[in-house]
Amino acid sequence: MTNASATVRERIRQLHAELTRSERKFANALLENYPAAGLASITLAASNAEVSTPTVARMVQKLGYRGYPQFQQALLEELQATGSGPTQRRANWVAEAPEAHLLNRFAKAATQNIERTFSNIDSRQFDAAAQLLAQQAGMLYIVGGRISSALALYAFTHFQAIRSHVVHMTSSSATWPHYVLDMAEGDTLLLFDVRRYETNLLRLAKQASERGVRIILITDQWASPVASVADHSFQCWIEIPSAWDSNSATMMLLEALIAATQEVCWPETKDRYERLENLFDMTRLFKQSPS
Repeated sequence: MTNASATVRERIRQLHAELTRSERKFANALLENYPAAGLASITLAASNAEVSTPTVARMVQKLGYRGYPQFQQALLEELQATGSGPTQRRANWVAEAPEAHLLNRFAKAATQNIERTFSNIDSRQFDAAAQLLAQQAGMLYIVGGRISSALALYAFTHFQAIRSHVVHMTSSSATWPHYVLDMAEGDTLLLFDVRRYETNLLRLAKQASERGVRIILITDQWASPVASVADHSFQCWIEIPSAWDSNSATMMLLEALIAATQEVCWPETKDRYERLENLFDMTRLFKQSPS
């Protein structure tokens, strides 16, 4: 049984094991070009995936849609949601005219976002991403967009303490060629991109991928186009009763990755922490504890 509010991508993930071989072929074709592959006519969509039209019709019903038109409508609504700005987002939740106080609605939405985010994370993919983030043979580059640059800075502050060779890329895309110039196979790029997805981040990801850089993407439930070139992609649920989206679930996932990476390379990290604390003591940056 699928959640009625789940995205098409999420429904495919939940029911993937129940799909036939042909149905999985169409599902995979859709995910490779999401959601555009499902916006064509059912005949063309089937032809592009090299399956029959009845195969597509059966899979759509398995996902919980009455037919292909309802399936397409769901994809269109997702597409519209990814491009909506603050004014439209506020209008969407105000139109529901809920009776509960904003604090209660906000808390409920944030809690649900965290639960849905973590329930949709593949633990093996999570572990693989932590291994990449802990790998100190190459560089770790971290970058975000207009809003997500704050998350990138938070990630950089922690990963710089955990391991060496960490670079925080500025949020100005005009400077990115300077970083790409030094990127090489074996490096890792941790990238944050949420709606409305930034075209410059996609170009950066493609350039990095062409150089053999492994890409870890943290995005929203609809998934940034960067997912098409990312080695590991994590979707975080972000909608709340506000004109803005929430970073609560995204921050929770990021902190989980930070904790996991720390454990992977704990002996080296422990040594770095101790040396860092000595430097803090020398600079008297923090208030000294009473002896």
